[in-house]
Amino acid sequence: MGLFDGVMGNASKIDAAKIQDEFSRILAPGEVVEHAYQLIRDYFVFTNKWLVLADNRA
Repeated sequence: MGLFDGVMGNASKIDAAKIQDEFSRILAPGEVVEHAYQLIRDYFVFTNKWLVLADNRA
């Protein structure tokens, strides 16, 4: 139901390790991704320090 949930406005949980690698350039040293969600192309990433909202237009 991941695609259907995204279309309906429900975010899907994604693998935090994958996002850790993808966002490693912008994370502070020692910062760890705890939870990550995707809503169609947007990401909501919760780290141990802050919340990252990313609009992935690529």
